[in-house]
Amino acid sequence: MAKYSIDLKAGKVAEDKAVSSRGETIVGIDLGTTNSLVAHVKDGKAVAVAGKDGKSVLVPSVVHFKSDGSVVVGDAAKQYLTTAPERTIYSVKRLLGKSYSDLTEVKDRFGYRIIDENEDRLVKIAVPDGDGRAKFYSPIELSARILQELKTRIEEELGTPVARAVITVPAYFNDTQRQATRDAGKLAGLDVLRIVNEPTASSLAYGIGLKDEDEGRTIAVYDLGGGTFDVSILRIEQGIFEVLSTNGDTFLGGDDFDQAIVDYWRETYTLPVNTAEQRGELRLLAEQAKKFLSGEEAFVAEYRGRELLIDRATAAERFTPLVTRTIASCGRALADAKLRVEDVDHVIMVGGSTRIPLVKRTVSEFFGREVNDSLDPDQVVALGAAIQADVLAGNQQDVLLLDITPLSLGIETVGGLMDPIIPRNSKVPTRVGRKYTTSVDGQVKLKVAVYQGERDMVADNRKLGEFVLTDIPPMPAGIPQIEIHFYLDADGILRVKATEHRSGTEQSVTIKSQYGITEEEMALMLIDSLHNAESDMQARGLAEARTEANNVLLSARKFIRQNEDWLTTGQVSEINHFVDLLSEAVAGDDKDAINNRLAELNEFTAPLAHEALDRNVAAAMKGKDLTS
Repeated sequence: MAKYSIDLKAGKVAEDKAVSSRGETIVGIDLGTTNSLVAHVKDGKAVAVAGKDGKSVLVPSVVHFKSDGSVVVGDAAKQYLTTAPERTIYSVKRLLGKSYSDLTEVKDRFGYRIIDENEDRLVKIAVPDGDGRAKFYSPIELSARILQELKTRIEEELGTPVARAVITVPAYFNDTQRQATRDAGKLAGLDVLRIVNEPTASSLAYGIGLKDEDEGRTIAVYDLGGGTFDVSILRIEQGIFEVLSTNGDTFLGGDDFDQAIVDYWRETYTLPVNTAEQRGELRLLAEQAKKFLSGEEAFVAEYRGRELLIDRATAAERFTPLVTRTIASCGRALADAKLRVEDVDHVIMVGGSTRIPLVKRTVSEFFGREVNDSLDPDQVVALGAAIQADVLAGNQQDVLLLDITPLSLGIETVGGLMDPIIPRNSKVPTRVGRKYTTSVDGQVKLKVAVYQGERDMVADNRKLGEFVLTDIPPMPAGIPQIEIHFYLDADGILRVKATEHRSGTEQSVTIKSQYGITEEEMALMLIDSLHNAESDMQARGLAEARTEANNVLLSARKFIRQNEDWLTTGQVSEINHFVDLLSEAVAGDDKDAINNRLAELNEFTAPLAHEALDRNVAAAMKGKDLTS
């Protein structure tokens, strides 16, 4: 591991050259919705790395679980999209940090099963194994599989182990999504030194921000990828990229252009698309058509004995509403930044979908200038990440590096889990807030225990201090709104404050700089977290499943008590049967068994819960005049 010496007063981070005596290299990774890439700086130039065959630098962001339990990633997995869609996961980036309620409108687009419990919990993906039982995976675990594939690719290229990386994310990613990306990197065996905004990486790839003449420049980055669109307005001041505004759509991208072609074919040819296999096959044909029409006038293909045709003009007509939505986002981004179109100095095009002629032409017309698309739009983000990694490696001395916090800082949550609030390598000074609630009815106290470290369970991290927030108004579990703020100043002093919003009660603790830990201890903690990442993720998954199951068990028993006047004896008996099975699973150590029993209980009780809601609404409205 390379050593870090942090001079908090001087305002810079000095690194003893980020390539250690063991020859470690920092790489740049674009973890994309449709494709992912890994890049590094070679002979002073950022280059994306191709696979063994040397054909493509793109790794399709697809993970397939074979019936024998083995896993394949990338091109090897993509072929199963039509033959085994229930075990082939794509667009996982769309799921990172998302809850079930975030996906209600689009979950049917996927060929695989996303568990829907009508709760604001992070999603799980159910994948059937060879015996037909479901195994459950988080988007973090699936993203880690893609990152492991990229890690293997770069190690084969360099002939040396790679353990440190810069990973890019959309500028609009929230704290939960950024932390999920860090966790995926750790699970893949990577020490994630920076999470970099994709528009910043894109600007660096074009060399913008690395020269003195770029000072004071304003940049618009138009990023239309496979699953997401965002436009960011950046300003370069004193060598630092400031995001003035960002706008976009987390569910608008190349996938939607493919869907527009699919919809056209279905309407024109009245195609039967009733199975996941048929949907997957038609979607792949539509993707081929979209790419083909970027250079040709018409596309013809055969689908299950039918000849399908679409020309460029028809595709453009179908694409126009989607492109118009992106332009509206550009206008909103400029308005939020309080800028006019003429204030923009550069327009950078990022993402494979910007190859569509209609997109390039429309964006150029909106900004009133030629767009910059001289670099491969699929590679530009990864190339920029590699340049940022090169900066961290100390190879570009004129670029400023801000102070960072050397280890993650967070609190203990239910199940003994560590919830990082300020991730390792965050710039300081910084202030981060996150909302929590109570887990027990009538809870009037909340212990806030502060920890430092990279492991998933607090038992494996260093405890820095704790305090108790008292006088919380007694309410049902989940109702109180408790906000916990971490304030980390430039001198490394951490102040933690908890506030309950309804009552206004608050409590805080101050923890002194450096927290009594040496650089050697830091390095050991980091190595330990990477070596134990897989077992930590399993432990976290089990703890989270148990916590969720215990909450559902409480809710199920409360549901019986509250609705015993209309539930039949058979319904009560059946609920208790599923409750007993779930209780038995919670006592064990099999995360998938718990999740399977959870799914069974939820599936049985969901229609009963709807009926209870209808009865309550009817009782509340009884005797009321609805005509006035």
